[in-house]
Amino acid sequence: MEEPVWEEWRRPGPTQVQRRRDVGLALLVLVCAFEATVLINSMGAFAFGQAPELREQLAWVLPMAVPLVVRRRWPLAVLLVVSALFIAAQWRQVGDNLVPSAILFLAIYTVGAWEQNRLVARWSRIGVIAVMFLWLGFGLVRALIGPEAHFPNASGPMDPMLASVFYGLEFNVFFFVFAYAVGEMAWTAARRQAQLAFQAEELRLSQERNTRGAIAAERLRIARDLHDVVAHHVSVMGIQAGAARRVLDTDPATARDALQTVEHTARTAINELRGLLGVLRAGTEPELRAAPGLDDLPELFDTARAAGLEVSHGVYGTPREVPPAVALSVYRVVQEALTNVVKHASAQHVDVRMRFLESALEVEIADDGRGQAAASGSGFGLVGMRERLAVHGGSLETGPRRDAGYLVRASLPTVSSEEKA
Repeated sequence: MEEPVWEEWRRPGPTQVQRRRDVGLALLVLVCAFEATVLINSMGAFAFGQAPELREQLAWVLPMAVPLVVRRRWPLAVLLVVSALFIAAQWRQVGDNLVPSAILFLAIYTVGAWEQNRLVARWSRIGVIAVMFLWLGFGLVRALIGPEAHFPNASGPMDPMLASVFYGLEFNVFFFVFAYAVGEMAWTAARRQAQLAFQAEELRLSQERNTRGAIAAERLRIARDLHDVVAHHVSVMGIQAGAARRVLDTDPATARDALQTVEHTARTAINELRGLLGVLRAGTEPELRAAPGLDDLPELFDTARAAGLEVSHGVYGTPREVPPAVALSVYRVVQEALTNVVKHASAQHVDVRMRFLESALEVEIADDGRGQAAASGSGFGLVGMRERLAVHGGSLETGPRRDAGYLVRASLPTVSSEEKA
């Protein structure tokens, strides 16, 4: 997935929900404008000292508020219409100036937040603001050359008229700069949100690829680990079959024992091959060393102890020989669990218990670390454990312990279904 050029990013159009909200906003502004006009006229507190009759003032409200319905779809057109109506309404000296100013603010903000062409968005707002300041200057000049204004309550150190001019300029500078800046921030925030969404999607796809690769790699490791075991069974079968053939006529009892060994070995190999069905080993080489088993577990414990972890080990039940593939899987599970404890759990002690049950071998690894944090890695280790145990029809239980720490419990059958029968 190719990353967009974010400097050329264009904001998607408004959703249906946003369009409905614009309709609601326009209705709310319209109601507020009607109410403010009625209240201003009732008080006689006109923005320009005088105003046309009430019906004309109310008639100005409607065309200013209605364009807000489509402000996000056609922001530039709404800004131009609202700006022209704003100046015209002030020319007619309508009684209320607060709600028209709020409508103008929304129009300027919307162009900054939603206009697709950023060059047009910038210069259209600058142009409207410049026109507004020209209109303000025209109003100030008209006030200065008109009848002298009276300020009966003036008591400050500045000339009242000069103070009035400065106040008007500063207020309008703040008003328009704020409207411009808020629109820019809204556009930047929307673009940043799009960037985060793109990065999140990229991360999700990358995690999916990594997960698929890790599963494939774990399957490959399973096939490589079991290769020696399966090859051993086939070799034994060949040797025993050859021995049986040679003594079949002279020593039937020995031949019968050899054939029984072939039968047992074949059953074991078939069970293991069933678990390997679908596992691909393209382009790999078998490991030359013997696969580790239960006798190699003390080396894992020594490695964990060297990392500063206290390891206790207990064996319960009567120890017995288990299939080499099962012993290998137990070794791998203990190895992965200890690795997770050392890397993620911040544990001080780990307890490894092995139980020889009647028809299964159970291994349990429990630590006193941070519980859920022990599983905070990539998650590939747990996937590998489950796939490895599934080869033998085993099961895996993982999760935080009730008090503290994390528990991994694996159970593997040591007797095949044919032997049980």
